[in-house]
Parts: sequence; C-alpha cells; structure tokens
Amino acid sequence: MKAPVTPADFDAATMLAQVEAWGAINTGTANLAGLARQAAMLAEAFGALPGTVELVDPAPVTAVAADGSAFEKPHGQHLVVRVRPQANRRILLTGHMDTVFPADHSFQNQRWLDGEVLNGPGVADMKGGIAVMLHALLAFEQAASASSLGYDVLINSDEETGSLASSALIAELAAGKLAALTYEPAALPDGTLAHERGGTGNYSITFTGRSAHAGRNPHEGRNAVVAAADLILRLKALESDDLTINPAKLEGGAANNVVPDHAVLRFNIRPKSTAAMEGFDNNLNALLRSIDAVHEVSTHRHGGVTRPPKKVDANAQRLFDLVRACGAELGQDIRWQSTGGVCDGNNIAACGVPVVDTMGVRGGAIHSPDEYLIVPSLTERAALSARVIERLASGALNQGTST
Repeated sequence: MKAPVTPADFDAATMLAQVEAWGAINTGTANLAGLARQAAMLAEAFGALPGTVELVDPAPVTAVAADGSAFEKPHGQHLVVRVRPQANRRILLTGHMDTVFPADHSFQNQRWLDGEVLNGPGVADMKGGIAVMLHALLAFEQAASASSLGYDVLINSDEETGSLASSALIAELAAGKLAALTYEPAALPDGTLAHERGGTGNYSITFTGRSAHAGRNPHEGRNAVVAAADLILRLKALESDDLTINPAKLEGGAANNVVPDHAVLRFNIRPKSTAAMEGFDNNLNALLRSIDAVHEVSTHRHGGVTRPPKKVDANAQRLFDLVRACGAELGQDIRWQSTGGVCDGNNIAACGVPVVDTMGVRGGAIHSPDEYLIVPSLTERAALSARVIERLASGALNQGTST
C-alpha cells in the first residue's frame, strides 16, 4: 500500500459477489455436505494469500440422546491459513462458515430490501465478515510492512454450536499471538463493537429412577421426571446478577399410568464472571448429590462451560483504542458496549490474547429470517481492518496508538 487504504480502494462488486455466492450455500452446522462445499470455495479464495491453506478435521464431540446415551456428533472441517509463521510479530484472524439455519429451514434465499441492504442467511453472520477479512489481508499484503507480520487464519465449521469441535484448535493457534481479530458482525447496525462479554455453558443431566405402575404400586417407583422438575426449581434459585440459568428442554416419561424411570434435562447458563462460572459448577455437583438422595435416583451430568466470560484488560483495551484510532482516520466513529452474546472471542481472550471480535460487517437481525447486511460496510470495514493490521505490523501495540 503506497498510502493507507480507504473504502474506495476495495472492489465492492467482487466482495458482494463473493458474499452472494457463499450465502447461496446452506451451511447449517449439521449440513456436512454444504460445509464441505463452502470450505472448498473458501480454500480457493484464501489461496490468493502468500501462505499455506489446510482443511483440518474436527475434534471428536459427544452429545446426549433423548434416551440418555452418548453419541459422537459429526462436524465439518475447519479452514486454516498460515502466512509467514516464522515472523516475530504474529496475529490471529478468525471467522466461521456455519450458520444457524439447517438445510430444511425455510430461510434459504437472498433478497434486496433496498439499494444498500441485502437480506439472506449468513450474509452478516458471517459470510460478509469473511469477505471483509480476506480483502483486508489482500490489501495488507501490498503494504511495505507486510513482511514483518505473520498471521494465522481460522474459519471454523461449528461456531454457532459452541466451537466444541474447534476449541482446541483455537487455543493452539492463539498461543503466542500479539493480538486477534474476529469477524463477527458489529454489535449494532451503526458499527458499534462488542466489548466485554459474558460466558456460556450447556449441560445435559440424565436421571435414572425406577418404573412402577402408577395405580397399583406407585410408591415402589422413583420418578425421574419429578426429580428433574425439582432440579429445575433449584437451578433457578441459584440465579443472581452474575448468573442466569435457562432450563430449555425436559425429555422423559411414557404412558400416563407408568412412573417414569428416565428423564433428560438440558439447560444453558450465562455467567458474567469467572467466579460465577466456577461457583455454579460446584453448586451443581452439590445439587445433584441432594437430588440423588432425596428422590433415590441416579444422575449423570454431561457438558459444561464452553465459553468463559470475556473481560477486557489493559492490553485488550489498547487494541480497542487502536481500532478506534484507525476508524477516526477513516471518518468512522468507533464505539463499543458490553454484551451478553458469546463467540470465539471468548475462547481467544481466555488464552490471554487481546481480541476485538466484531470486526465484521454492519447489519442486524442475525439468527432470524430477517438477517441483513448493509452492503457499503463491506468496503468500509475492510479498510478499517487493513489499517489496524498494518498498524499491528508496525508495532502499534508496543508504541501506543499514535503511530
């Protein structure tokens, strides 16, 4: 880059065409065929960078079926790009190719809401963000400082379900990095970034009781559904300003005249602090021991916290300040706010790496059929990222944000 790039330096038509092509492929997390098609297209596109492109197999993930049995849950491959791995300064850029819309969902097509707003599955979350990442890196490769910065790119296939099949890969790639940028859409349509985030955890508790006839000898049964209901009420009693708990699904029972001997309870937690996260885990173990004793059932827990709370320390705040300074140079007013949502930024921050995780497009209504992309933000946010990456290559986090 002879001079810092601006949105006008990017090929808006090419970026939009990529988003439209990628968005036309259904990549629900369970759609392995669609994810494979998407991964191949992304591998070809990112092959334009001066590095190695690899498709990495997912880590094994187990889930609990309605009958309480564990089974392996398949996932798609993850895309990893490595550029200048021997460089002294190295950063990580992450995104995800999966969406929340399965292959049989009614929301599959794109349509224009007006001349600048495109509605479609994944156009904001986050196929638009992947285009921003790619073109920012292509622009950065023209900078004089490019040779001084190495980077890894990870585009995983399971972010929308908690990144269980890629969490170890995230940690591996985050190790030793100066900083990280993640391309989730902006927290608000005006481009506001997500700052601190709470954490999340998903649990499945299996209850095994004893069946009996509901009329002849109910006293000999041990009702697994009643035990699960008791646990639900006790879980809700644990809620605080730092912790919310959402019992989401209770499965079990059969005929009305049979005491149910089996149940599965699935629930989600949202801890705002590490103390709340760790405290809940201890409290859950105590609750299960009590449920076992009171109801004379056997319980088994599966799952746990998948993304710890993300706090913004001094080093991370310097990265936010750098992004704001770069935005100001482009006439973009960059702000941030805390959010209850989670993403791979939580995992990266847990590795001690400063991260800004909403460097993607402006848009909104994600995870719904109203999801939309504000198309001019493709070039706008690519220019922002290119400047941030160039400043990182020049040592901005060591020198402050006034370089």
